[in-house]
Amino acid sequence: MPKPNRPLPLGTPAGVEVLTKILTQGPIPRVQIARRTGLSQAAVTKAVAPLIDAGFVTDHPAVTEETVPGRSELGIGRPVSPLTVVADSVSVIGLKVTPTDLIGVTTDFKAGIRAVRHRQLPDTSVGTVLERLADLASELIGTLEDKTDPAGPLVGIGVAVSGDVDAGHGYVRDSPFMGWRNVPVAELLGEKLDVPVVVSNDVRALTVAEHWFGVGVDADSFAVVTIGSGVGCGLYVNGEVVQGAHGVSGELGHLPLAPGNLVCTCGRRGCVETVASSDAILARIRETTGQPELDLSGAIQLAHRGDAHAREAFDRAGEVIGSALAAMVNLVGPELVVIAGEGVADYDLYDQRMRQTFAEHAFGAAGDCRLMLRSHTFDDWARGAAATVIRSYVRGESPFKR
Repeated sequence: MPKPNRPLPLGTPAGVEVLTKILTQGPIPRVQIARRTGLSQAAVTKAVAPLIDAGFVTDHPAVTEETVPGRSELGIGRPVSPLTVVADSVSVIGLKVTPTDLIGVTTDFKAGIRAVRHRQLPDTSVGTVLERLADLASELIGTLEDKTDPAGPLVGIGVAVSGDVDAGHGYVRDSPFMGWRNVPVAELLGEKLDVPVVVSNDVRALTVAEHWFGVGVDADSFAVVTIGSGVGCGLYVNGEVVQGAHGVSGELGHLPLAPGNLVCTCGRRGCVETVASSDAILARIRETTGQPELDLSGAIQLAHRGDAHAREAFDRAGEVIGSALAAMVNLVGPELVVIAGEGVADYDLYDQRMRQTFAEHAFGAAGDCRLMLRSHTFDDWARGAAATVIRSYVRGESPFKR
């Protein structure tokens, strides 16, 4: 695998830890980094010096403690020079794959989106998708060369796919939505583009983005539950996004909590997705209303107007999701659950039933877990793929071994 265009000057675990703190919590003074990592200030200074010299980190002009968050940790009136990552020091591309579309973004080192591109897919065959992915990535690479908006060197490409993904080897073992089994995406796409490629489960990629650049920055533990064509779950506990011993974890959508006569896209019966996914909700409303041409937007409008059949479908989904959330929270105990997905803000229709069922089944203090409803776009999923590249790049993980 080719090396990134701009390798990081990180030779020790301390350097990785310091850069991670600056990236996720900056601007941040050296003294706070030392206190939060347990390193000495001398070790922090030693670790950050080559990063400043190479242009990855900048040392702001001295300011007083009153302008710095967490100023109580500093001596009164003492001037400090907070450290922050230079956003444009590198660029990253993130790609999200769905059965009908490809979504691509370019981001800076802080996962800030710079450019967005959407492309439709004619089919889900591996050859077609990889060819279109390569074309989309090449187009995004072209945007990085715009002289009017200069960007940093490209260091890698992230690809987010639903299903069972072996992230360590860049392999999609099983993606029911795509109809893929045992596809070496990183290898095949890397050969086409000659750029390091990181492949991740899409929900786990979104969780990495929340961990490094979102609600998870200050959280000890959290979960991201996504609701769309499927139902997924990413977990952050004990200081890390859970990968699972075999690359599978947090498969909330496949807990057997729905009626056993319902067959899931995975081929099993009674999965949460058979009732709670957007596809399942729409199918139920089409069936009960006798309107086979109804789309999801129309189904939501029906429910908002009080149609009994539409409301029943959303209530049923909310009840199953609430039970699944309670099961997950009882087992893992996160302090926060972010419920996300395309158009999830429209699903206030099942919010009350979901929270009611969750409260009924959450055990003891697990019921204190906060549930946060938040809409995400497909651009956010692609940004998650970029975030996995940033994490691997900083940590020196495959394919960025130093």
